[in-house]
Amino acid sequence: MTQTDADPAEVEPARRPRRRPVRADLLALGAYALLGVFVCLNYWGDVQGRVSSHLPTDHSWFEWLFAHGAYSVRHLENPLFTARQNAPDGVNMMANTSLLGVTLPLAPLTMLLGPQVVYALYLGGALAATAGTAYWMLSRHLVRSRAAAFVGGVFLGFAPGIIHHANGQPNFVSNFLLPLIVVRVLRLGEPGRWRRNGLVLGLLVAYQIFINEEMLLLTALGCLVVVLAYAVQRPAAARAAAGRFLAALGLGGVVALLLAAYPIWFQFNGPQSYRGLQDGVFHNWGEDLAAFVTFARDTWAGDPAVEQTIGMTEQNTWFGWPLVLLSVVALVLLVRRSVPARIVAVLVVVFSVAAIGPQVRFDGVETGVRGPWSYVPDDLPLVEMMMPTRLTLVVVAAVGVLLALTWDALARTGRAGALARVPAPRAPEPAAVPVRPAGPARPRRRWLRPVGQAAVILALLPLFPRPLPAQPMDPPPHFITAGGWRPYVPAGRTLVPVPIPSNVHGLPTLRWSVLTGQEFPIPGGYFIGPNETGEGVFGAPNRPTSSLIYSTMDAGAVPALTDDNRRQAVEDLRFWRASVVVLGAHPREAVLRELMTALLGPPRRVDDVWLWDVRPLVG
Repeated sequence: MTQTDADPAEVEPARRPRRRPVRADLLALGAYALLGVFVCLNYWGDVQGRVSSHLPTDHSWFEWLFAHGAYSVRHLENPLFTARQNAPDGVNMMANTSLLGVTLPLAPLTMLLGPQVVYALYLGGALAATAGTAYWMLSRHLVRSRAAAFVGGVFLGFAPGIIHHANGQPNFVSNFLLPLIVVRVLRLGEPGRWRRNGLVLGLLVAYQIFINEEMLLLTALGCLVVVLAYAVQRPAAARAAAGRFLAALGLGGVVALLLAAYPIWFQFNGPQSYRGLQDGVFHNWGEDLAAFVTFARDTWAGDPAVEQTIGMTEQNTWFGWPLVLLSVVALVLLVRRSVPARIVAVLVVVFSVAAIGPQVRFDGVETGVRGPWSYVPDDLPLVEMMMPTRLTLVVVAAVGVLLALTWDALARTGRAGALARVPAPRAPEPAAVPVRPAGPARPRRRWLRPVGQAAVILALLPLFPRPLPAQPMDPPPHFITAGGWRPYVPAGRTLVPVPIPSNVHGLPTLRWSVLTGQEFPIPGGYFIGPNETGEGVFGAPNRPTSSLIYSTMDAGAVPALTDDNRRQAVEDLRFWRASVVVLGAHPREAVLRELMTALLGPPRRVDDVWLWDVRPLVG
């Protein structure tokens, strides 16, 4: 795909092999790895006992997913479904953010080191790997300067929006395949290579399905806009490559479908699948206009207090005003001659507008102006599951490419004398494109390079990430970690922790399952599953006893109980196939013990927990 009007004679020297780029590549990858370690630094102080301060429940869920991958491999069970959470109904793992493309390959490491260690290792590694593949994409296919590729790669891997999701959501930082997918899409029209390109694209897409389908969808939308924008600007080249492009795209689609057809079917039709989310829970989450120029919370210039103004939304853009200003200036200077810059401009405009949501908000206040999503039906397939603000992650990628283009143009300013020149592609051209004469040489502007590069650095420095904040978790009971539970939980029965795990209550008790390698099933949990009408809801539908436990915790006092409450407790335990109820150390331990004693009778003190053996009650 053509990316510039530069004379081919100017491009040839960039294809000559050089030794220096290899060293630059290694330095770039090493820097990314060190930055990944730095971002996760707070976890390593006590990796077994700390979780994200911002999203502790999501953090525990993903630790549980690593344990699920290890359990599935160790027991040779179907990883698309699990009964180790939400017993006895189970959880459809394909219908959740299961990260199977990561947890299954890393299962041996999880068995060796434990899910907490592997989580922290993977989180930093995913950030660095995403920056690394972005660096490869930029340095091999878009820019000449390795420094330019490094700048673009570090932003694509560690942008404020990506670091925000690193707080307990590693699926949104696992973007290392996306640059490879983008490159393959843009090479589909190459002469003589459509079969290879289509096959590789299909393999990459199929694998990405098992990492993060939502990011794959955003990438597909971004690629669609890129291809259309290119076709408008280069219609002759687009027509010449269209046949090969479509053939390769079709082959890639067939390959991806063959590999992922059953898991996708299972996602939408398997046990515990669902249709949409109840009340379109994410549909109203649009990007606040003030967020674009605001510094993100987890950056050096960020201030957590700003969330009280704009709101506790996802911080997907949050570029800060210096980067926004730099980006506008760079686009103005580059778009006249640079095809990639024009495509970047289109991406920024399209996805910034699309991310606004159903209501235009500014600085946390709804303006009353209807946004683009107000015209979109809530029940459209896929759309009903989308969060508008996340469309700005495409803008993040576009800004990363723009930074690389800007630095590359500045790096050659002293030689070419024109900021608006960017390098030609390294890949073969899909069709011959007329070349505009270069024209007379312009006077050199040696001052422009240091001034421009200093502006890029100054715009990025405030966005340097802080180590992710972490908070301690209460240690699990020795009864759980030492295996004291084993005599009480025979095969086919469950251990019922108090409080029962949910998306609001019971985070520590969910980790009991993680720390034991999911060796006992538990009721409740943290996941998305169907309600009575088949719509997706967070967590298991509450049973009367679990609701009673939660309300007692909130009130801090045991309500008046009836025989119906006690009879319902036995019925719920029978539904959960419980063999034992366990209460460990908890801030509400006293009131919870009083409640469970009133329902089930006096407990036994076993090791460091209160235990009710309910097998005589439930049969």
